[in-house]
Amino acid sequence: MEPNEAGSSQAVKAQLRLREMVLAGELPGGTRLAEVAISEQLGISRTPVRSALMRLEQEGLLESLPNGGYAVRTFSEGDVADAIELRGTLEGLSARLAAERGAAPVVLREARACLRRIDELLQQPALDDAAFSRYVEFNGRFHRLLAEMAGSALVAQQLERVVNLPFASPSAFVVVQANSPAARDMLVIAQDQHEQVLDAIENREGARAEALMREHSRLAQRNLREALHGAHDHPLPGVQLIRRRA
Repeated sequence: MEPNEAGSSQAVKAQLRLREMVLAGELPGGTRLAEVAISEQLGISRTPVRSALMRLEQEGLLESLPNGGYAVRTFSEGDVADAIELRGTLEGLSARLAAERGAAPVVLREARACLRRIDELLQQPALDDAAFSRYVEFNGRFHRLLAEMAGSALVAQQLERVVNLPFASPSAFVVVQANSPAARDMLVIAQDQHEQVLDAIENREGARAEALMREHSRLAQRNLREALHGAHDHPLPGVQLIRRRA
């Protein structure tokens, strides 16, 4: 392995481990992170650790401190709700553009195939952990295909930035439903919205496609409230970073 490749690999390793530690609560909100200490803790040299810390700051999990170093960020419930609302707005715009401009047939076929895979999962009376993991995979892919349909590199770029915000991705709170009595019903509702927005795009109904995606994001808002104010035996990873409303 070339030196640059080795350094990149170590940086990714450090990034993944640090993200895991933050989301697991091993590094609580407000914890100061210094390169030297993290390097010693992970057994990785300072250069890839520095790169990992910068990447996690870009992801929004860390914030740089005025006197150097980083700290684990916390988020208000309002911050997360706003990020979800912004995603819904941009996805609505993307869906409207796809309908108005006409989506590429090959992308529409891929999206239909993705929804068929989700339908197969939802035929089960209950979803185990493996099925939920598959749902998250296909759900994420469907949303990426919707962004691609708009045919706008600018909108896709901005949407990618929003989706990468902590807790703003389409599947960020879906795991909350895993232990809910209404788990499968909620996913069925989301899947029906998937089908409707794809129909609207194919029928060139821009306003309807946009409204459906805005409404679709409301499910994530509901799941956010459930994650923060409901009772769960297995809380969402990282939820301790969100400051609940009084």
